[in-house]
Amino acid sequence: MPTYRQPGTVITDHTFRVPLDHADPAGERIEVYAREVVAAGRERESLPWLLFLQGGPGGRSPRPVGRDSWLDRALDDYRVLLLDQRGTGRSTPADRHTLPLRGDVAAQARYLAHFRADSIVRDCELIRRELLGEAGRWSLLGQSYGGFCTLTYLSYAPEGVREAFVTGGLPGLRSAPEAVYRAAYPRVQRKVEAHYARYPEDAETVRALVRHLREQEVRLPGGGLLTAEAFQALGIMLGTGSGSHTLHYLLEDAVPLDRRLSDSFLAQVEGHLSFAGRPLYAVLHESIYGQRSVSPGGTGWAAQSVRAEFPRFDVDRALADGVPVLLTGEMIYPWMFATDPALAPLDEVADLLAQREDWPDLYDPGQLARNEVPVAAAVYHDDMYVDADDSVATARAVPGLRTWVTNEYEHDGLRVSGGRVLDRLIRLARGEL
Repeated sequence: MPTYRQPGTVITDHTFRVPLDHADPAGERIEVYAREVVAAGRERESLPWLLFLQGGPGGRSPRPVGRDSWLDRALDDYRVLLLDQRGTGRSTPADRHTLPLRGDVAAQARYLAHFRADSIVRDCELIRRELLGEAGRWSLLGQSYGGFCTLTYLSYAPEGVREAFVTGGLPGLRSAPEAVYRAAYPRVQRKVEAHYARYPEDAETVRALVRHLREQEVRLPGGGLLTAEAFQALGIMLGTGSGSHTLHYLLEDAVPLDRRLSDSFLAQVEGHLSFAGRPLYAVLHESIYGQRSVSPGGTGWAAQSVRAEFPRFDVDRALADGVPVLLTGEMIYPWMFATDPALAPLDEVADLLAQREDWPDLYDPGQLARNEVPVAAAVYHDDMYVDADDSVATARAVPGLRTWVTNEYEHDGLRVSGGRVLDRLIRLARGEL
């Protein structure tokens, strides 16, 4: 286990071999990587463990440099484990290069069916027993999708958890995919309208850009096709605390030069839109809402099917009506697998997953109603990505779950608050607030 030092921390690498399918423990195994971080000088102390569950799906764990971000607060009390969830980071990869090695499209889809929260939690339980022993329990910190995984953990393996903290990630326990997006589109519209109110000139810039993209083909530096709809997807930036300002500065560079968009602008756009570094985010995104008891017909490209109910997001209608063009948010559409070279080889497998009808349930409302684990959750009142009403309803359904509902921060409050969000949740779980 390689160990190295950074300013104020000691870091140890861990690699675990886990079953691909936990129902077949003697079958194929994959690797899951995790990074242990402890405060310098305390590496020999018997500290409680805090497992960090990253947002996503398909997101690797943070790559810290010393005691940065929320780690500074966590390392006061805990030994932290940063998990690269299966298929991400330094764990066994699942992408356009490795998935075809699994066989045909059906085989690839069967393989990826083991990459949701239920499998992630079972990985964590094997890791917990290896690091802490059978009777050891650890704390959980779930950010965004990591909060979804935390509720799965409390549903199926609460005996491994001593306390849990959730930031921007309390899911609707019985929310069908279509309901998720029917609630999401109005939230996104409010964020876009607030951005245009802050930067009024951006509304005309966006109109000019999407008109330009309607009139001629534009390719990104990596070969991806920048359509008007692809450009709309930049609205995902508006769910973070600085996202509106970042988008504004991006649009400043968008002035066409001789009817061409600058390489600088296109390179920035590609950095925000490409899924090359996180293909599972796109491939598995809607599957995180799939539960056979809630949506027996599968997820069925819910964001795309529901979009027609919100005509204000139609580019051509907005241009014809002379109104601002709305951007979109955390939605994955089938056409993304045609415009993004990193996703194109995964087009058919993504469609098979969208049509799958037998997704196991991810939450056990009965077990959660008997919950005895202290849980503290930050619910961001204006969260663009996770519906606050769903989060509050879930909090009411889980005994011992205390919430801090706030609009002081956006969805990235854990990362940008300098440890203040985590500190409040720790004190909330301990009964100090």
